[in-house]
Amino acid sequence: MKKTIKTAVLAAALCSSAAAQNKIVLEGSTTVLPIAQKAAEVYMKKNPDMNIIVRGGGSGVGLTSIIDGICDIADSSRAIKQKELDNAFKKGKQLKAHTVAMDAIIIVVNPSNPVEDLSKEQVKDIFTGKIKNWKELGGSDMKIVAVSRDSASGTFEAFIEHGLDKKRVRPDALTQASNQGVANIVAQNPGAIGYVGIGYISDKVKPVKYNGVKASRETVLKNKYSLARPLFMYTEQNMKPEVKKFIDFIKSDEGSAIVEQAGFIALK
Repeated sequence: MKKTIKTAVLAAALCSSAAAQNKIVLEGSTTVLPIAQKAAEVYMKKNPDMNIIVRGGGSGVGLTSIIDGICDIADSSRAIKQKELDNAFKKGKQLKAHTVAMDAIIIVVNPSNPVEDLSKEQVKDIFTGKIKNWKELGGSDMKIVAVSRDSASGTFEAFIEHGLDKKRVRPDALTQASNQGVANIVAQNPGAIGYVGIGYISDKVKPVKYNGVKASRETVLKNKYSLARPLFMYTEQNMKPEVKKFIDFIKSDEGSAIVEQAGFIALK
């Protein structure tokens, strides 16, 4: 009887170990989220024994999670910060960045808005509260509703640094936890303006030119669009074999095709 119990416990332990080896958890950036979700879906179809869990939450959340051992891959729309690297080092972890795509942060307005082009100074004045009505920009006599991302977002940090020159966003801005949340509000409010990753552009929002340049694959790869940025997946330096296989898949030609299908810009 005792031998049977021991055998059952050993079998359960082996099953648990096998399940852990076939499970990958990705967490972080909502910008990278569509790429991660589609890649996970395709990869699991090709590898039915794999279980890939994909969660959002923001770049900061993902990087904290991988440092704390909660996820295997941290999706991030910004480079890791020195304090995050220091925290990882304290916990005995070395992280490695994998660039998986290029993105453009695009200024979006409601489709009913006649404004077609905004300069960097105009965008900065809108989001810091200096410009409050669309008539100041050649639009209708209508209050501007600024929609921004939350502080855990890599998109927020990139926009603040490169779009606002590190100035604070106006206090009455509507804060959203995801790119889709920003797009939804802009789509529903005629006076709204926000910013999203290029993969979140649809006919429900209107992208405007930034400093006279339209965001596209060509303008991003030729460094003509100033709000472009790389998108990352962070792993531990010594990846588990199943994590490495998934990262290799993301970087393959098939992975590049998934990036493009998700609306982002492949590196190949």
